Formats: sequence, structure tokens, C-alpha cells
Amino acid sequence: MRQLVLNKGAEKFIFRYENGREDKLLDALIEQAKDKRTDFDWFDAAVLSFKLTQSLIGQADELLRENTDAQIHVN
Repeated sequence: MRQLVLNKGAEKFIFRYENGREDKLLDALIEQAKDKRTDFDWFDAAVLSFKLTQSLIGQADELLRENTDAQIHVN
């Protein structure tokens, strides 16, 4: 399980998601931004979406390094 957390004033928004289910997380961010009962807005959704993207890029870089290492060991 992974999570993204946003502290905003007195509110704390915690979004938990399974690896590989980032699409559902993005859907949840959109729904939360549409909900007028909280202070979570479109900027907050954009910030968390950016953090998610950074995390996915980091994971992809890690996989690429692992694949490069495996190729080096095989040769």
C-alpha cells in the first residue's frame, strides 16, 4: 500500500492506493476536488498528481537501473 498525504490548515487528506492502481487515485483526487464540503481544491489535486508523477518516475528509473545491472551481469 502506498499513500499521498496533504496537510492543509486543520485538515489532513490521506489517499491510500495499491501499486498499479494510480488511475483510481487520480479519480479520487478529481472527486475530492469537486466535493464542496472540504477545502480540497483543484490546486491540491494538481500538487498531489505532480507528487504521484514524481514517484512513478522514480520507480521507473529504479527499474531501468535494475535492468541495466542485469544486462551487465548477463554479458
